[in-house]
Amino acid sequence: MSETGLQAVTRRIDEATGGARMRRLRQADWSRRLVRETQLTANDLIWPIFVRDGDGEPEPVASMPGVSRLSVAGCVDAAREAADLGIPVVAIFPYTDPALRDERGSQAVNPDNLVCRATRAIKKATPNVGVMCDAALDPYTSHGHDGVMDGERILNDESVEILAKQSVVQAEAGADIIGPSDMMDGRVACIREALDAHGLRDTMIMAYSAKYASAFYGPFRDAVGSNALLRGDKRTYQMDFANSDEALREAAQDLAEGADMIMVKPGLPYLDVLARLVRELQIPTFAYQTSGEYSMMMAATQNGWLDGPKATMEVLTAYKRAGASGILTYFAPQVASGLKTPL
Repeated sequence: MSETGLQAVTRRIDEATGGARMRRLRQADWSRRLVRETQLTANDLIWPIFVRDGDGEPEPVASMPGVSRLSVAGCVDAAREAADLGIPVVAIFPYTDPALRDERGSQAVNPDNLVCRATRAIKKATPNVGVMCDAALDPYTSHGHDGVMDGERILNDESVEILAKQSVVQAEAGADIIGPSDMMDGRVACIREALDAHGLRDTMIMAYSAKYASAFYGPFRDAVGSNALLRGDKRTYQMDFANSDEALREAAQDLAEGADMIMVKPGLPYLDVLARLVRELQIPTFAYQTSGEYSMMMAATQNGWLDGPKATMEVLTAYKRAGASGILTYFAPQVASGLKTPL
């Protein structure tokens, strides 16, 4: 009997592939889950939250739909939610009253500042939830920069001295992880030395090693109140977005200075950098899904252009596929809840 056209096509496919049919493993939900190479779980998530002074209802951040500034009590509620969802860590960022900001970011080293109060309250209520605090001055300075200034110049070493003191007061308040996000040279070494000198050897450091001068930070700066204050830009200390070799040097230096973990920020536009650091350094490496990434996805979702939950899972899985040990994301509670059902 002569071969039909379809039979001929089938024969040619089988001859070319040795009988392998890649689609066999994709034909059912259970088989797709069985052979999935990359798994995203609640354990991969760090939830950034914003704290404000005072009591009352959350204050929505206009440029970040679904995200609000929380009171200290609200931060405790968020930490309890994190515990219920299996999210290991919350990261605290403050909205500082403009009246408390000054040229040197003095509130950063106040043991009773917003971050320290929120940290103490969270650790008392949910001791098994990790707390991460940023070491940076931009939420506290009147000029919106991550360090102190002399005219238009950022003073590196003077800034590092303050960052080390800030790290100590945060760790003494109960912070488990210090995240130096300032991109000053040598800050990890000075922070590690200061922590150890104060008997805080168990406090971890997750260095923002490859933090790029990016257009994706605007909504975050709205949330912490520094956007309208910022004088100029941050390109003299944050990295040039065209560079990858430099990221490797920055990360290697931070590790040599005592960092326990490193981070790439932003995340999605820099997955190549993330993958390279993971491959070459083989150290726990995290990525920050920035406020700009979050707000873009939320805007598209609200306009009906994206299926938000599906797009979020896809993007965060891409972070994991690139090698991220974990992801800082404002989607953390929604994702952790959604992960209770199969993708």
